[in-house]
Amino acid sequence: MTNNKLKLEDMFYGTTFDDFLLRPQFSILKTRKEADLTMSLSRNIKISTPIVGANMDTVTREKMMQTLSLEGCFGFLDRNCSIEEQVARVRYVKRQHSYIIENPTILPRKSTVGEAKKIVEAQNVGGLLVEDEPGSGILAGILSHRDMLAADGNYGEAVEKYMTPFKKIIYASPTITTDKAEKIMLEKRIEKLPLIDGERRIKGLITMRDLRLHKNNPYSTKDSKGRLLVGATTGVTGNYMERAEALIRAGADCILMDIAHSHSEAMKKGILEFKKKFKDTELVCGNVGTAEGARFLMELGADAVKVGIGPGRGCRTRLEVGVGVPQLQAIREAYLAVGDKIPVIADGGAKNDKDIAMALICGASTVMLGSMLSGTDESPGVVAEDPVQKRKVKIYRGMTSIEAVLDSTGVGANAGEILRNAQAQEGQSISVPYVGSVRDVIHRIRDHLRSTVSYSGEENLFNARAKISVSPAKYLTRLSGSSKRESWDR
Repeated sequence: MTNNKLKLEDMFYGTTFDDFLLRPQFSILKTRKEADLTMSLSRNIKISTPIVGANMDTVTREKMMQTLSLEGCFGFLDRNCSIEEQVARVRYVKRQHSYIIENPTILPRKSTVGEAKKIVEAQNVGGLLVEDEPGSGILAGILSHRDMLAADGNYGEAVEKYMTPFKKIIYASPTITTDKAEKIMLEKRIEKLPLIDGERRIKGLITMRDLRLHKNNPYSTKDSKGRLLVGATTGVTGNYMERAEALIRAGADCILMDIAHSHSEAMKKGILEFKKKFKDTELVCGNVGTAEGARFLMELGADAVKVGIGPGRGCRTRLEVGVGVPQLQAIREAYLAVGDKIPVIADGGAKNDKDIAMALICGASTVMLGSMLSGTDESPGVVAEDPVQKRKVKIYRGMTSIEAVLDSTGVGANAGEILRNAQAQEGQSISVPYVGSVRDVIHRIRDHLRSTVSYSGEENLFNARAKISVSPAKYLTRLSGSSKRESWDR
């Protein structure tokens, strides 16, 4: 579909996820596990599972971002922090699980064991490469975890006394394939394989841990160098261009330019400035809730549009100011406006897996989740006991909630003044049930989406969406009040 001026079908006016059921079709799959869920996140990024972690400080920070990418999903690190903190999170994820670490941590041979210990603990690594002289990059040895144990608390001693020297190290060329690297490491029973050039200069590092993770995560979302893909968020005011530049320099693969109302002059200025300076970086923009808003962002150069005004559990926009569009109508409007020129990210309102499926078959390419991911081990925050309901919970909050506003500016003697000067909040904090690892949530969603593909009579999600979106009246049944009760009341 490429026509960006198609009229919204009458069946979608005023609708959301509970208003339809998909009519089952003849299945062509031998098993549902064969169903391919690959969809586009943006013009040039595809992900194997169409789930995106919301750019909220109780949802997507480094642990969540890392796990989502490992599971073939995506996410956007929130901006409710300093530039330095956000950059550090990007770098952390980029360092994790690359089967070739291009810039491994190095320290000079005269460094102390105590200095090495601090680096190991801060970066959560199992060992360090040692260079001959500071800044030389010439491999002198490896300080392994076993070597650190042998140092036995002698933190003032030089690492060269305990490291494995170069003459005893197994190393390889930077051009080695992962299969050959794995074979060497298994045969030699080593955990780390330094990559050096003909002059012994360090060009990278391969670890057995990362090779195994690479093989055990076939859905993982990675760049051409085997590093996890990372998304990060900016606004459109203040130092947003400085933030964007720092994030891109740190390795962010996609920037989300996120404000509450993107069909605006402020967003227009932001997109034009960004695209002028960073034309090769993928840019997602949002949020909008109408066809006009989606078309506006596309024509300015956005690589994907994020859709949803007020459907999420952490948002009070509809309650406080009476503005919004029912989420399935908004998704459909946006899809009809942009067609297949850029992807639509459905943001908000999904309470269960069937809502995700409905968003996708009606036009979204991916679905952004907040509350459905916020009760997991990987989300920021601690698990608490709800004294009333006697269950474990975590806190989930909208980014314009009082708590989020205070965290973004710093709490203290000026807290009252900050709130008085801040715009009236349209977000809220709630508790959500603790559900364990996000991996289990993703695996469940993936299985249910595969079932949707099977019921649609197609072999992959892209084809299912294409077929149903062309003729939704043929494949979707609008529910009456009694059929809603039959379907959803249990």
